[in-house]
Amino acid sequence: MNENEIREIVGKVLASIGTCSAPVPIESSARHVHLTTEAVELLFGKGARLTKKRDLSQPGEFLSEQRLKLVTAKGEIANVAVLGPERKAVQVELSMTDCRQLGIKAPVNLSGDLNNAGSVYLVSENAVYDAKNSVIVAQNHIHMTPDDAQKYGVKDGQCVHVRANTARPVTFDNVIIRVNPNFALAMHIDFDEANACCLEKDSTGTLSF
Repeated sequence: MNENEIREIVGKVLASIGTCSAPVPIESSARHVHLTTEAVELLFGKGARLTKKRDLSQPGEFLSEQRLKLVTAKGEIANVAVLGPERKAVQVELSMTDCRQLGIKAPVNLSGDLNNAGSVYLVSENAVYDAKNSVIVAQNHIHMTPDDAQKYGVKDGQCVHVRANTARPVTFDNVIIRVNPNFALAMHIDFDEANACCLEKDSTGTLSF
């Protein structure tokens, strides 16, 4: 019996039990903006590109040196992070607290789903970008590789429960599994959720079905 066959058996056993004892690392995701190449050039100048400041936990993604201000008729939030690399659509990911501060009605969607997304102005030192239908509150989710998915006995798009192993344990329902060979294992929650469960560095969660 090879390793893959053993993994498959373990995954099936765990799935039948309904709980996976292996911990899932949990990371909090602060408010941030994803930009298209066109938006980067409008905000930071012709030919401008996002400049890497440091890598993020997901392979290929990085925090850039650039920062933006979010502005609405009701308020503003300055010094908002811009993440790279550039994407096919502008997307602004905020917490529900941020949205209420700015007076934005935004849906809880998976990243990449801009259905019914809210709108905001993105302001740099040189320009203003009207980011219509770009604002979402990111639904919590777990990034996994195919091997991780087999280990935990789950599949792409599946909804699971995750109990945060923290000082204030909270169980998150309807957590979406996202599987891709280029991912690194991590559950992502926003700052509202992180504060609710008293998340700390290296916190983990227990997955159940």
